[in-house]
Amino acid sequence: MSGSLSIRVDKWLWHARFFKTRGGAARLCCSGRLRINGLNVLKPATTVRPGDVLTFPQGERIRVVRLLAIGLRRGPPAEAQLLYEEIGG
Repeated sequence: MSGSLSIRVDKWLWHARFFKTRGGAARLCCSGRLRINGLNVLKPATTVRPGDVLTFPQGERIRVVRLLAIGLRRGPPAEAQLLYEEIGG
């Protein structure tokens, strides 16, 4: 979807519609409850790229997703679902 190689994790989580606001995604990053490829993340500016695996809580469940694409914008839900694949949780 995008020619860019990487994107900030807070922006990607917002583009993929896991959070209603980018601020909500940033708060998750700062909370220490987000892992990228098994490593804890504390900064919203941490970059992710296709192939990375994110693990994070969302509501009552733990989401484990693999990035498939970066994305150009926060589009409709059908477009957002093309950015990742659910691999567990």
